Amino acid sequence: MAELLTIGTFARAARLSPKALRLYDELGLLRPAAVDGESGYRFYEPDQLERARLIAWLRRLGMPLARIRRVCDLPAEQAAEEIAGYWEQLQAETAARGRLASFLVDYLTGKGSSVDDRATTLGIRYVARSESGLVRTSNEDAAYAGPRLLAVADGVRGGAGDLASATAIEALKELEALAIPAEDLLGALADAVDDADARIGRIAAASSDGEAVTTLTALLWSGSQLALAHIGDTRAYRLRDGELFQITHDHTYAQSLVDEGRLTAEEADSHPQRSLLVQALTGTGGSHPDLSLHQAAAGDRYLLCSDGLSAVVPAASLHEVLAGADGPQRALDDLIALAYAAGAPDNVACVVADVVPLDADR
Repeated sequence: MAELLTIGTFARAARLSPKALRLYDELGLLRPAAVDGESGYRFYEPDQLERARLIAWLRRLGMPLARIRRVCDLPAEQAAEEIAGYWEQLQAETAARGRLASFLVDYLTGKGSSVDDRATTLGIRYVARSESGLVRTSNEDAAYAGPRLLAVADGVRGGAGDLASATAIEALKELEALAIPAEDLLGALADAVDDADARIGRIAAASSDGEAVTTLTALLWSGSQLALAHIGDTRAYRLRDGELFQITHDHTYAQSLVDEGRLTAEEADSHPQRSLLVQALTGTGGSHPDLSLHQAAAGDRYLLCSDGLSAVVPAASLHEVLAGADGPQRALDDLIALAYAAGAPDNVACVVADVVPLDADR
């Protein structure tokens, strides 16, 4: 039997502090092989060094201790997959924070055009609809459209996915009743998304599997300003001057491969893990939605949708319908008809809104 190592010797070999080792003992993450009954001094087996070093590396990566415990208890191949998934999530969160930082720098230095204090007379005409897919027995998608808020959410299938999506939108609907100036629009929306995440956490705690997950894409209006919050693979598109733009960025594993140059957009569309999310509202407080401000213009048409539409209807077809339909209701009906014509393998949630002068007929 190999000689036991003192906590000091073991700490130096593992490049961990004795204080960290005592914490990991208390958390059940790395128990000592023996503890002196009188002094309480800890001793370790030499073969515990591999686990200790793995813990140290994962801590340097920034992984939370609860997740480290899960990784350390997995077989090597599954542990590697878990670490890869964590790194994808971390990159997505960093990218989202980077985009927000860039926006704030531009806004504060006057380089951006996203905030405009001019008086406007714009409003929206809007419709919303959520339908079950042809092969689904439940509908976790939710859609909402009101005078100031447009939102879609796609709950991840499971015990509480439908509750998570509905709860996210209910939390945001409270913004409709608040008088929010344009300069506070983005902060108010960000706070509402945080509130939605907290509510989802309570749902997860009460669910049978301890999980409640949803995507969310929402636009909040004030005059000609609109704030966008987005997390997951629900999408927002804008049709302006005949051109269709996707104004959200999918938080999926396949899209991350596209971003890294490892897949083309066409290859991502058929990737077996194209729906694997790297970001969503999970109720854990660790979500980082993309946040941005945009300037609306009369004649704009906006589409918010779940992947039940975007995954089966090509962008060219979306463009054709949005550019040609007379009014939001016709556009929405035609889009859902296209999803059903493509087999509607998933549930479909859509919101269509037209930007109009406020004195136009609603």
